[in-house]
Amino acid sequence: MTIVVSPLSQVWTKICGITRPEDAQIAEEFGACALGVVCCEHSPRHVSAERIGTIFANVSSRTKRVALFVNPSTELVNRVLETGVIDYLQFHGEEEEDFCALFRIPYIKALRVKDGAAALESARAYRSADRILLDTYVANVPGGTGKTMDWTQAARVVDGLDKPVVLAGGLDGRNVGEAIRIASPAGVDVSSGVEESPGIKSVSKIKYFFNGVNRV
Repeated sequence: MTIVVSPLSQVWTKICGITRPEDAQIAEEFGACALGVVCCEHSPRHVSAERIGTIFANVSSRTKRVALFVNPSTELVNRVLETGVIDYLQFHGEEEEDFCALFRIPYIKALRVKDGAAALESARAYRSADRILLDTYVANVPGGTGKTMDWTQAARVVDGLDKPVVLAGGLDGRNVGEAIRIASPAGVDVSSGVEESPGIKSVSKIKYFFNGVNRV
């Protein structure tokens, strides 16, 4: 299969929930800046530490490899880091800043946005974070809902924070351009919006997503 790649956008793009080596390669070919694996057992996209090396085996060093956790143990994070292939950690639960910074590797802290002012206050508590990721608030669900948020609330966080903000939550090829125009994030993160089924990515949807980003 020949992949025709659009010119690279200046927006940092991450494809999350990767479970197969072929999906990692395709996402990189389309221009993904980062690829994420979910290290959380209750997720349908869960990947064990033993599989991470295989999934990222053919990903180049220019593409950042991210491991996502939800309220993990120190032992689990260290086991994933021992694979030697992870560039970033991403924390999607109620982890405090001290825990996130414990591993001495760049990390992304995800926050669920209900109100922009409250989210901004929470984001400022993570001074050591490399990036802040904004996801849609759904009660009792840490993320991956496929639901969009009020992007004007996300814009309040972007405007008030002195570090890169990544927008997530229900993004796909149809709406990512509008989300970027309204919120002006440094980056965008997508998972279910480029899938055929949980953990199985769609080439056509990935292409559509990047076209949406690059049109902005």
